[in-house]
Amino acid sequence: MYKVLKTDGKAKRGEFHTVHGVVQTPVFMNVGTAAAIKGAVATTDLQEIKTQVQLSNTYHLHVRPGDKIVKQLGGLHKFMNWDKPILTDSGGFQVFSLAGLRKIKEEGVFFNSHVDGRKIFMGPEESMQIQSNLASTIAMAFDECPSSIAKPDYIKQSVERTTRWLERCKNEMNRLNSLEDTINRQQMLFGINQGGIYEDIRIEHAKEIAKFDLDGYAIGGLAVGESHEDMYRILDATVPFLPKDKPTYLMGVGTPANILEAVDRGVDFFDCVYPTRNGRHGHVYTNHGKLNLFNAKYELDSKPIEEGCGCPACRNYSRAYIRHLLKAKEMLGMRLCVLHNLYFYNTMMEEIRDAIDAGRYREYKAEKLAGFEENK
Repeated sequence: MYKVLKTDGKAKRGEFHTVHGVVQTPVFMNVGTAAAIKGAVATTDLQEIKTQVQLSNTYHLHVRPGDKIVKQLGGLHKFMNWDKPILTDSGGFQVFSLAGLRKIKEEGVFFNSHVDGRKIFMGPEESMQIQSNLASTIAMAFDECPSSIAKPDYIKQSVERTTRWLERCKNEMNRLNSLEDTINRQQMLFGINQGGIYEDIRIEHAKEIAKFDLDGYAIGGLAVGESHEDMYRILDATVPFLPKDKPTYLMGVGTPANILEAVDRGVDFFDCVYPTRNGRHGHVYTNHGKLNLFNAKYELDSKPIEEGCGCPACRNYSRAYIRHLLKAKEMLGMRLCVLHNLYFYNTMMEEIRDAIDAGRYREYKAEKLAGFEENK
């Protein structure tokens, strides 16, 4: 159940109630593709850096270790020792990202595994079965994520197929949630809006999927190569046509600035690999812009990554020490940068919620964006 507590312009402050706890929104979901946050970050660390939701990948866990193995071990929560909500994506994005290894048909998608090349078939029913075996809190519907710059004719056909697949996902999830041996019989389903950068296709699809009365609605197929201006234009056009009484999730987005802009357009849920990927390369976020700790100017810098930051890295170590670790290829350097970045994102989401509560989101956004420009 989703409840809007406060609005400030289009920005929404809400609570999302799940079988694994209440999520305060807007929220950033920390990406743990293969049931682990890259950068040697444990689920015990996630508690310390304000993580509310952890996201894992259906396709990757199906390939390795296998969803049936995870089910035998009690489901994903037990497997990775995490008691808060988990969202699993459907494998639909891999239809886009593994374009060279797949073939799309009405019944589903034929893949070659990126690990060992073996043949895999995944359709709506298979995706729901895998996600049910994983026993995540929220399952994503299986969709095709077409390239944002594909021709309108192709995107229209693709979107229509995604709608047909959504109906199959909903029917299969209802069936799975009625079975005795299903671990999480209260698994939720989010549908996905597609349509590339074409407003008319997006709006039509939003209206269609809204009829399914799902637990939440995602906007997919953005942040895949189009400009930020196009992304914001599509959000402006599409979000008003998605149900107001359900959470809206912008998949795979984004930079801190992207998140601030999307919250202003009514988005509640976010996920992105940027904080972990950038952290593993020594790039860290601060309220004054991004720093590259490999830069020589930090060699003798005894300050923390950011003054006043409460993350485990900033409370204990200097920029100079973390730079040394990165240069020496010590895993600890990468780990500290990832912890800092995730803490930064989760803290920013807290600030966003507080600003909406106080009715000053516009001012907060302007101050934050101005700060990000300082180190450019």
